Amino acid sequence: MTTIDGEVAPGFEPVREAFTANFARHGDIGAAVCVYRYGRPVVDLWGGVADPETGRPWTRDTLQLVYSATKGATATAAHMLAERGALDLDAPVAKYWPEFASNGKADIPVRWLLSHQAGLIALDQPVPLNQALAWHPIAAALADQRPVWTPGTAHGYHGRTWGWLVGEVIRRVSGRSPGRFFADEIAAPLGLDFFIGLPASERDRVSRMVYRRPDIDLTTVPTESLPEKLREQVAAWRDPNSFSNRAYAVTDPAEIDFDSPEVQAAELPASNGIGTARALARMYAALIGEVDGVRLLTQETLASATREQTGGKDQVMLIPSRFSAGYMLPTDTNPMTGPNAFGHTGRGGSLGFADPEHGIAFGYVMNHIVGGSGDVRALSLVNAVRMSLSK
Repeated sequence: MTTIDGEVAPGFEPVREAFTANFARHGDIGAAVCVYRYGRPVVDLWGGVADPETGRPWTRDTLQLVYSATKGATATAAHMLAERGALDLDAPVAKYWPEFASNGKADIPVRWLLSHQAGLIALDQPVPLNQALAWHPIAAALADQRPVWTPGTAHGYHGRTWGWLVGEVIRRVSGRSPGRFFADEIAAPLGLDFFIGLPASERDRVSRMVYRRPDIDLTTVPTESLPEKLREQVAAWRDPNSFSNRAYAVTDPAEIDFDSPEVQAAELPASNGIGTARALARMYAALIGEVDGVRLLTQETLASATREQTGGKDQVMLIPSRFSAGYMLPTDTNPMTGPNAFGHTGRGGSLGFADPEHGIAFGYVMNHIVGGSGDVRALSLVNAVRMSLSK
């Protein structure tokens, strides 16, 4: 039996039960979940093992890499600049980043970068990984890249490139790297244990990830034996030139070791944020209300930031997706706690979101990277929050 530490406010006991069940039945190894309601924590739980190789336990201060849940933090930075009048989301990207105008991109607005509509999911020539970690070479390559579809006519998840695209705009406008801007303007005022670019001094607190391989490699299954709804996706996975594969092959090598110190120390604003569930929940709480006197965006800015920009079939994921200017919006597979919620998932199961209708902010992080339709850990926790709200 995994020991669960932390606290739960009266009425939110179902979340503790669901969190415990995630270890007993759904494969969690080390994890944490935090829920804020109306600016105050009502759930703050953690448990399990941070490093299965050494047996190091998960503690209150264990840090976890959250993959694409980082995008919610980076989008927040962009909207703070917009609220201050430093960034116009409807202005061309080239207004702030002149080199970006090449190869038919002169009229792409900043908003389309945030909402995955720019058609810049891939690079014709992948950049060596060490150059991508150094930032400027891959930003220059994206500035030179021609879109793979007519910008604004479709949307497709810019899984890797989104961070450099949005991050370079933040850098050009603020004069600070996106990680530095986040640290100064969001993490420091709120006291968040969350980093985009991990300081060496924090390295020992980071958990070690465990990757579960799928039980069946669907790419080896004959097409006629696949369920109809999976055939298009599997065909894309088999094709190295598909958008589904090219979107994650922008570096050489394409596979990135997110456990490595070099990757964790770099700034990858799409995918290498490292922090606690508490930090994710607290950030989202400060987006929908005050947290200890700090609010990140006004109600007017938040309404604009979370308004749907695009939806329907995603050209990369090949499933329905919905995006505002930077945040994921609820779908059948990720309903969050209501239709007005917004946030972002991360590879393997992590999730951060806010629901202004219910005053809820949520963060879940874990080191067992599972993912896929069979992973019910985050959903079970969200359902438990819904159950708590209904009581």
